[in-house]
Amino acid sequence: MEDIKVVVENLMELLAERKFAEIRKLLNDANPVDVATVLGEVPEEKLLILYRMLPKGEAADVFSEMDPEEQETLIRAFNEREIKEVIEEMYIDDAVDLVEEMPAVVVNKILRHAEPETRKQINELLKYPEDSAGSVMTTEYMSLKTDMTVADAFERIRRTADEKEDIYTCYVINPHRKLQGTVSLKDMFLTSKDTLIGDLMETNLISANTLDDQEAVAMTMAKYDLNTIPIVDKEGRLVGIVTIDDAIDVIQEENTEDFEKMAAVMPQDKSYFDTGVFQHVKNRLPWLLILMISSMLTGTIIERYEIAFQTMPLLVALMPMITGTCGNCGTQSSTLIIRGMALGEVRLSDYFKAVWKEIRVSIIVGISLAIVNMIRIYLQYKDVKLAIVIALTLIFCVVVAKLMGCSLPMLAKKLNLDPAIMASPMLSTLVDVSSVWIYFQIATIVIQKSTS
Repeated sequence: MEDIKVVVENLMELLAERKFAEIRKLLNDANPVDVATVLGEVPEEKLLILYRMLPKGEAADVFSEMDPEEQETLIRAFNEREIKEVIEEMYIDDAVDLVEEMPAVVVNKILRHAEPETRKQINELLKYPEDSAGSVMTTEYMSLKTDMTVADAFERIRRTADEKEDIYTCYVINPHRKLQGTVSLKDMFLTSKDTLIGDLMETNLISANTLDDQEAVAMTMAKYDLNTIPIVDKEGRLVGIVTIDDAIDVIQEENTEDFEKMAAVMPQDKSYFDTGVFQHVKNRLPWLLILMISSMLTGTIIERYEIAFQTMPLLVALMPMITGTCGNCGTQSSTLIIRGMALGEVRLSDYFKAVWKEIRVSIIVGISLAIVNMIRIYLQYKDVKLAIVIALTLIFCVVVAKLMGCSLPMLAKKLNLDPAIMASPMLSTLVDVSSVWIYFQIATIVIQKSTS
């Protein structure tokens, strides 16, 4: 679709001229995601008018893609028939997401007008813990039985495909709904119609439990290139599936949450512009206060080394370079370790292996930085003692910073915390304190040696 602003202006002109047929054609020819984006930009008083011009089948798809604010506006304006149509046309996991986002008054209106079976499914999914596989799964999957023939399976698919979110992978269950295997639409197309599903199905299953963490489930799907993954309860009964679109949403949400934590911001569900000023302050201020107080340790350490300042005044001027370089080194290591843990490449059992690698890397990096700075400082200040202090400090501080960057995220994981909280700026604060202490310790030793 062309520029959203241009489309919105065009729609408003057509609406003012009452050219409804052209509006319908414009909306019908566009992708539901693009239509939802356009409707999110139109004036609130025009939203309902334009939405009602969508075909019944497409309206629910557009509604599912809209932001919660527009969804709430529409639901409040919908009549009973419109609410029923939207809820019944939506996939059940999208309906659950809708209910979770809406205020209590709107939720009551939705559930009151939903069909009893739909209401029951929504309530069942709402019982699962937040961030669990059960909370993001859909119960609209295609199930088959082992004694069905391929012809029977195709007939079932034709009858019920409109009600299912995914039909390309079918799940084979026994009379007790226990998962037996899977069979793909492609395999059924390529085999005889008389073949039994039990003979065709794949029994080497990859599944997840309803209480498994949603991020772990999404990563499993990414690891095995799955479009869907079956979700079973404690008894092994199939209760739903997680589809690839929901897995992508989970990964995006988790990545956003990690970025926020790495920036010392409390995670939030709303977008940047939808979050109020005071909520932004509330999300940021606590961490900033904690980091500010912890950074006071740096000042306390500096106060203890006034003699070193007096003997070698340039120590103060070079301190930002030391802390900045070491902070960057720590951030590099923590970022790589956090990413490796998120992708399953680095496990807690790999701790000593990771530490040994970071020690080797840090020694080479530290020596390289030390040589460059030693030469620079000697040429600039003609001060051998200062050059030695900076060189030794960089070597020791880089090693410490990289070990912190490697160890702290894994420690957080061991304590069942999010490793992202140990990234910048928390890590930078800890590295600053340690590097300043090491810096002045080395400076004091070198000064004492030179004066003795």
